[in-house]
Amino acid sequence: MTELDLPLELSAPAKLNLCLYLGPRRKDGLHELTSIFEPLTLNDRITVSAGGEQALVDQVICPGVPGENLVNQVIRMMRSEGWSPPLLKVEIEKRIPVKAGLGGGSADAAAILRLGVGEVEDLAGLALLLGADVPSQLNPKPLLVEGVGQRLTTLPVPAEHWVVLLPFETGLSTRAVFDEADRMKLGRSQEEIDEISGRLWAVATNAVSPLAYPALLVNDLEPAAISLKPEIGLGKERLRSAGALFTGMTGTGPTVFGLFSDRESAESAADAVGPEAIVCQGGVT
Repeated sequence: MTELDLPLELSAPAKLNLCLYLGPRRKDGLHELTSIFEPLTLNDRITVSAGGEQALVDQVICPGVPGENLVNQVIRMMRSEGWSPPLLKVEIEKRIPVKAGLGGGSADAAAILRLGVGEVEDLAGLALLLGADVPSQLNPKPLLVEGVGQRLTTLPVPAEHWVVLLPFETGLSTRAVFDEADRMKLGRSQEEIDEISGRLWAVATNAVSPLAYPALLVNDLEPAAISLKPEIGLGKERLRSAGALFTGMTGTGPTVFGLFSDRESAESAADAVGPEAIVCQGGVT
């Protein structure tokens, strides 16, 4: 039986898409992508404890997130691969906004997957089955992400920079954004995606702040997301007016972000934007 030193306190950091380039749609319906992911100091907090003598199944408690949690699927998959701790109680304190393009659910799933290191074979394969963002969260660090999320190249920790996130009360469906992007014909050729990947790798391996290469911080899904939620554009303008040196949208949105060179300017901007703004450091956990 797998032994865990319970209770455990786990951290599940959010990820930011500094850029996201959309490639061609594959026969399986997924899209080729290239992106730079970086972890943020914003994180969900997870407590893993024993389920107790009366427990009949593993229990996942995540207030504010209805329906089955991705963590339930993780535990079932790991158990099917021979992972055998006693029944567990997993409590998730959500600090990462839900359906916000920040990979919160993927981060939680990856945090639990990490408990199987050394015991469960092919954790990366299980991660990819759970979702395109999960493999990158197994070991949160700056990454060049290619393919459908399975090709990961480690990047050095970038120079200091700060992020102000501006989430929305309601999220966007990932599928709806990709479908809208297909309708708008936003995808690029594979040759263009490969060329952009090379340019991203060349600049990001210098360990510079993303503020050093703003022209490459493009999110091809942004027009599709704005088509579905026009407030995204207004959110970017609010951050720009508050002093952001760059504004963008992360993932499939709708969360927008502003980049700042130091903590003081980020906190000042967040105060100006409003109480919903979240300040965190980029590139570190």
